[in-house]
Amino acid sequence: MPELNGIDTILFDLDGTLLNVDMHQFIPAYLGGLADCLPMKVDSPGFVRNMLKRTMERIEQGSDGNLTNEDFYLQAAKEDMGIEAEHFRSGLECFYAESLPHLEQYIQPLPLAPEIITRCIDKQLRIIIATNPVFPLPVTEARLRWGGIDHFEYLHISSYENSRHCKPNLAYFSELLDNFELVPEQCLMVGNDTEHDLSATHLGIKTFLVDTWVIDRGSDITPDFRGNHLDLFRLLGHIPTR
Repeated sequence: MPELNGIDTILFDLDGTLLNVDMHQFIPAYLGGLADCLPMKVDSPGFVRNMLKRTMERIEQGSDGNLTNEDFYLQAAKEDMGIEAEHFRSGLECFYAESLPHLEQYIQPLPLAPEIITRCIDKQLRIIIATNPVFPLPVTEARLRWGGIDHFEYLHISSYENSRHCKPNLAYFSELLDNFELVPEQCLMVGNDTEHDLSATHLGIKTFLVDTWVIDRGSDITPDFRGNHLDLFRLLGHIPTR
């Protein structure tokens, strides 16, 4: 078994790891709701298709790091659909107030998640919510709230405002390591995606594949640990208290 004694930081994926959500439903619902809130009339299905295409572009092709993910989306909306940045942002504010609560229906809390986070806190481990930062922070905070894990103190929550890369790009993890002066070998990445989350291993970060709702993209990466949420809870118990 890989050494656990030096672990001081846990990086948690969110969707499919700390809560159950079908992103094939959630993301179109988010984008469709945003389209309806924009201050000008747009073709809602076209807006959804375009932003989904741009999201996959950001994830699959990576970025040079010059733009935050927020700026990337603002630029894409302007270039592809003529939506000005101030109109995109005002549409988001309307969406937060009127449409965001309707997305809760797509979230199923994981009863063990608060206990998993509590165990990390009891071990005095630092916690980063390392969700793929393609959403604004209010959308991620809402998912944490609906998952019953919003009341914990996190070192960092990835969002499109504070990130310049997406998983599985190694620059996403490097940015976290650099920003918080983390030692890769002292971190554990916990996630359910065999490519997006396990790619962290290439930087020396230990990995735990949660296979309750696993997304297998055919990656040949072998995780350091694998199991269901109870296995994860038990494993965290073996990490010495700092």
